[in-house]
Amino acid sequence: MVPVAPSHYSQERKGFWYEPEGTPTSESIALENWARLTRDILVRTAGTYHAVVREPELAEELQATSGIRTTRHHDSWLPKLLAPIALLCERTGEPPLTSLVVGTSDDLDTARQRLECYRWAGSAPADGGVPAQLPGSASRRAARPRSTAAAPARKRRVAKTDAPVAVCPSCFMALPATGVCDSCD
Repeated sequence: MVPVAPSHYSQERKGFWYEPEGTPTSESIALENWARLTRDILVRTAGTYHAVVREPELAEELQATSGIRTTRHHDSWLPKLLAPIALLCERTGEPPLTSLVVGTSDDLDTARQRLECYRWAGSAPADGGVPAQLPGSASRRAARPRSTAAAPARKRRVAKTDAPVAVCPSCFMALPATGVCDSCD
């Protein structure tokens, strides 16, 4: 039996790297490259009425197109990519293009945002079109029966770390547990 050297494809890569050579790169460089491509993909998607791009498909297209790959699940880096694009759309007066990226759930508000994108891109029909939820989204909501009787309101539980912090009225620093400001005292 002749020993065979492992190919560079069988070697496990971690983090972010350029294909096919495997040169490592950073997450910030990958995100910067992917951000440029993402907007183009979303504009293209808006050009087809009721089209959406699923998170895994977007992640794969970004990696294949850019030549930058990662072993990390798209849930860990895709939000870092979409949040700045959403802000850019808001600042430039564009519709929320990131609403075209869909995960596992959908709601009517997001469907309305997508309709705004189709109208902006000129792919909506002449009558303006209608918001469309993903198949299966409406049926999940319809399956939950709603009670007509007024149910008592439940008090929402808030984690201690999410509770509002007491602030000094003079210097606006967070107050310690004693309630006396260490800065102003």
